[in-house]
Amino acid sequence: MTNDTMITVQQTARPEGFPTPAHFAFVEAPVPAPAPGTALVENLQWSVDPYHREAMDGDFLWTLNSPMEGRTLGRVLESRAPGLSPGDLVLHRKGWRTHSVLTRDEVRPVPDFEGVPLAAHLSVLGGTGLSAYVGLTRIARLQPGEDLFVSAAAGGVGTAAGRFARLLGAGRLVGSAGSARKVAHLTERVGFDAAFDYHDGPVTALLAKAAPDGVDVALDGVGGDHLEASIDALREYGRIAWVGAVAQYHSLSAPPPAPRNLFDLVGKSIRLEGFLVRNHMDAQAELYDFAVPHLRSGRLPLDVTVTEGFDRIVDAFLGMLRGENVGKALVSRSGMAI
Repeated sequence: MTNDTMITVQQTARPEGFPTPAHFAFVEAPVPAPAPGTALVENLQWSVDPYHREAMDGDFLWTLNSPMEGRTLGRVLESRAPGLSPGDLVLHRKGWRTHSVLTRDEVRPVPDFEGVPLAAHLSVLGGTGLSAYVGLTRIARLQPGEDLFVSAAAGGVGTAAGRFARLLGAGRLVGSAGSARKVAHLTERVGFDAAFDYHDGPVTALLAKAAPDGVDVALDGVGGDHLEASIDALREYGRIAWVGAVAQYHSLSAPPPAPRNLFDLVGKSIRLEGFLVRNHMDAQAELYDFAVPHLRSGRLPLDVTVTEGFDRIVDAFLGMLRGENVGKALVSRSGMAI
């Protein structure tokens, strides 16, 4: 790639089951000049997220043979847009490409938080962290001293939720993960009191062993057997914040069966609420107020797995879907410090 070449990643076919590199194409074109009212942005960091897999199945986000989208951090190279100047750092959603042409309304300036690494803006301060924060504080309304179960706890949302919950004064923290390495990361690094590898047996039994007295709140990003286990473990008046259903993203025919204990929601007066983080963008400033002081003090470390080089973005995405990352999965421009 030269300085006058732009590369975009395009989806070429709809996957049946787990996607492969054959579903993507890297397409080169000249770097475009910004039209009046737009700015040319050189992208520096890219977020790869579980929801991208769901987006591959329909045109509501990703259209075949066109540039894909995703949360991205970049630097303005050239601007013909009022309010944007060369050198400005911005956040936007026209990712999966080396360069983007954007209007002022399509970007959000990166706040100048001294002492906060740029990678925070695509992890604990970005959509990942906002999902965890909204799920805990607005949807589940976690209170100090309450016990929490987090499914897929070693991923981006899960690690953010664990660290936020500890800072919010939660009681016992229990998480599920997909390997012994991830379980160790949760208990030794993130601050979970207990964690289990969901491959080791029925999730309901594993959670019952890890939380024999039950929990008050669950943050679930898996669905299926994890949601069933959450319902079983919740105490009376428990709350579930449902943020995703990764268990069904690769289903070839039908999603996993619904929890067999749904009626326990009635018997135990449990509240189950799903949410989309895009409907809670007004919480962004609140998240900054909460998280930035802890980032500066070191009480909120980043849990990130960084893949270097835009040419490896598909590898990073597929690796994230296979569970190879610990914490938030990011891609950085070659040679760039995060």
